[in-house]
Amino acid sequence: MSIETDETARKLIAAAREAARNAHAPYSNFAVGAALLLTDGSVVTGANFENASYGLSLCAETVATARASAEGRLRDVVAVGIIGGMMAGGVAQGSDPIRPCGRCRQVLNEAAQMGGRDLTVYCAGAEGEAYETHRLSELLPHAFGPGDLGIGA
Repeated sequence: MSIETDETARKLIAAAREAARNAHAPYSNFAVGAALLLTDGSVVTGANFENASYGLSLCAETVATARASAEGRLRDVVAVGIIGGMMAGGVAQGSDPIRPCGRCRQVLNEAAQMGGRDLTVYCAGAEGEAYETHRLSELLPHAFGPGDLGIGA
Protein backbone atom coordinates (compact mmCIF):
# COMPACT_ATOMS: atom_id res chain seq x y z
CA MET A 1 0.00 0.00 0.00
CA SER A 2 1.64 3.23 -1.14
CA ILE A 3 0.90 5.94 1.39
CA GLU A 4 3.26 8.72 0.41
CA THR A 5 0.80 10.66 -1.70
CA ASP A 6 -0.55 14.16 -1.55
CA GLU A 7 -4.08 12.73 -1.43
CA THR A 8 -3.26 10.61 1.63
CA ALA A 9 -1.59 13.53 3.37
CA ARG A 10 -4.55 15.83 2.74
CA LYS A 11 -7.03 13.16 3.89
CA LEU A 12 -5.19 12.64 7.17
CA ILE A 13 -4.61 16.35 7.76
CA ALA A 14 -8.33 17.07 7.17
CA ALA A 15 -9.31 14.30 9.60
CA ALA A 16 -6.81 15.62 12.18
CA ARG A 17 -8.22 19.14 11.81
CA GLU A 18 -11.72 17.81 12.39
CA ALA A 19 -10.53 15.89 15.46
CA ALA A 20 -8.84 19.03 16.86
CA ARG A 21 -12.28 20.65 17.06
CA ASN A 22 -12.89 18.28 20.00
CA ALA A 23 -9.66 19.11 21.82
CA HIS A 24 -10.03 19.73 25.55
CA ALA A 25 -7.29 22.34 25.99
CA PRO A 26 -8.49 24.88 28.57
CA TYR A 27 -5.01 25.33 30.10
CA SER A 28 -2.69 25.70 27.11
CA ASN A 29 -5.29 26.84 24.56
CA PHE A 30 -3.32 24.75 22.05
CA ALA A 31 -5.48 22.26 20.18
CA VAL A 32 -3.94 19.21 18.52
CA GLY A 33 -5.61 16.62 16.33
CA ALA A 34 -4.19 13.35 15.04
CA ALA A 35 -5.45 10.90 12.42
CA LEU A 36 -4.01 7.41 11.96
CA LEU A 37 -4.33 5.63 8.63
CA LEU A 38 -4.83 1.87 8.97
CA THR A 39 -3.97 -0.85 6.48
CA ASP A 40 -7.55 -1.13 5.23
CA GLY A 41 -7.79 2.61 4.54
CA SER A 42 -9.85 3.43 7.62
CA VAL A 43 -8.87 6.34 9.85
CA VAL A 44 -8.78 6.57 13.66
CA THR A 45 -8.61 10.04 15.21
CA GLY A 46 -7.74 11.63 18.52
CA ALA A 47 -7.55 15.08 20.09
CA ASN A 48 -5.50 16.31 23.00
CA PHE A 49 -7.12 16.07 26.42
CA GLU A 50 -5.71 18.30 29.13
CA ASN A 51 -6.21 17.81 32.83
CA ALA A 52 -6.01 20.22 35.76
CA SER A 53 -3.21 17.97 37.03
CA TYR A 54 -1.05 18.78 34.01
CA GLY A 55 0.97 15.56 34.05
CA LEU A 56 -2.20 13.57 33.40
CA SER A 57 -2.89 15.29 30.08
CA LEU A 58 -2.99 13.18 26.91
CA CYS A 59 -1.65 14.15 23.51
CA ALA A 60 -3.78 13.65 20.39
CA GLU A 61 -1.37 11.09 18.94
CA THR A 62 -1.51 9.05 22.15
CA VAL A 63 -5.33 9.17 22.20
CA ALA A 64 -5.55 8.03 18.56
CA THR A 65 -2.99 5.24 19.09
CA ALA A 66 -4.82 4.03 22.20
CA ARG A 67 -8.08 4.02 20.22
CA ALA A 68 -6.48 1.96 17.46
CA SER A 69 -5.16 -0.46 20.08
CA ALA A 70 -8.55 -0.67 21.81
CA GLU A 71 -10.05 -1.63 18.44
CA GLY A 72 -7.43 -4.36 18.03
CA ARG A 73 -5.73 -2.41 15.21
CA LEU A 74 -2.38 -1.33 16.72
CA ARG A 75 -0.41 -3.40 14.19
CA ASP A 76 -2.39 -1.86 11.30
CA VAL A 77 -1.18 1.75 11.64
CA VAL A 78 0.69 2.87 8.50
CA ALA A 79 0.67 6.69 8.67
CA VAL A 80 -0.34 9.60 10.87
CA GLY A 81 -1.42 13.17 10.21
CA ILE A 82 -0.87 15.73 12.97
CA ILE A 83 -2.04 19.33 13.17
CA GLY A 84 -2.09 21.93 15.89
CA GLY A 85 -2.43 25.57 16.69
CA MET A 86 -3.40 28.12 19.30
CA MET A 87 -7.13 28.35 19.87
CA ALA A 88 -9.05 31.55 19.28
CA GLY A 89 -12.81 31.53 19.60
CA GLY A 90 -12.69 27.77 20.19
CA VAL A 91 -10.96 27.09 16.87
CA ALA A 92 -7.33 26.12 16.32
CA GLN A 93 -5.44 28.62 14.18
CA GLY A 94 -2.02 29.01 12.59
CA SER A 95 -0.31 27.62 9.53
CA ASP A 96 3.07 26.52 10.94
CA PRO A 97 3.38 22.71 10.90
CA ILE A 98 3.73 21.04 14.29
CA ARG A 99 5.57 17.82 14.98
CA PRO A 100 4.87 15.12 17.57
CA CYS A 101 6.49 15.55 20.97
CA GLY A 102 9.04 13.00 22.17
CA ARG A 103 6.46 11.03 24.15
CA CYS A 104 4.21 10.76 21.12
CA ARG A 105 7.10 9.68 18.92
CA GLN A 106 7.72 6.84 21.37
CA VAL A 107 4.02 5.88 21.47
CA LEU A 108 3.85 5.90 17.66
CA ASN A 109 7.01 3.79 17.60
CA GLU A 110 5.13 1.08 19.52
CA ALA A 111 2.57 0.86 16.70
CA ALA A 112 5.31 1.03 14.06
CA GLN A 113 7.38 -1.78 15.53
CA MET A 114 4.37 -3.97 16.31
CA GLY A 115 3.27 -3.59 12.67
CA GLY A 116 6.78 -4.02 11.30
CA ARG A 117 6.84 -0.74 9.39
CA ASP A 118 8.30 2.75 9.45
CA LEU A 119 5.32 5.11 9.73
CA THR A 120 4.90 8.12 7.48
CA VAL A 121 4.20 11.22 9.58
CA TYR A 122 2.44 14.21 7.97
CA CYS A 123 2.81 17.42 9.99
CA ALA A 124 0.69 20.53 9.35
CA GLY A 125 -0.67 23.62 11.01
CA ALA A 126 -4.27 24.15 11.98
CA GLU A 127 -4.82 26.04 8.73
CA GLY A 128 -3.31 26.30 5.29
CA GLU A 129 -2.00 23.93 2.66
CA ALA A 130 1.60 23.50 3.83
CA TYR A 131 2.68 20.20 5.35
CA GLU A 132 5.86 18.24 5.99
CA THR A 133 6.42 14.54 5.38
CA HIS A 134 8.70 12.58 7.69
CA ARG A 135 9.49 8.97 8.48
CA LEU A 136 9.06 8.10 12.13
CA SER A 137 12.60 6.70 12.15
CA GLU A 138 13.87 10.19 11.20
CA LEU A 139 11.93 11.79 14.05
CA LEU A 140 13.00 9.13 16.57
CA PRO A 141 16.28 7.59 15.46
CA HIS A 142 17.61 4.55 17.32
CA ALA A 143 14.26 4.07 19.05
CA PHE A 144 13.78 1.57 21.85
CA GLY A 145 10.67 -0.52 21.46
CA PRO A 146 9.04 -3.93 21.35
CA GLY A 147 11.71 -5.26 19.01
CA ASP A 148 14.34 -4.70 21.70
CA LEU A 149 12.33 -6.98 23.97
CA GLY A 150 11.84 -9.66 21.32
CA ILE A 151 8.24 -8.63 20.65
CA GLY A 152 6.88 -7.32 17.37
CA ALA A 153 5.75 -8.14 13.88
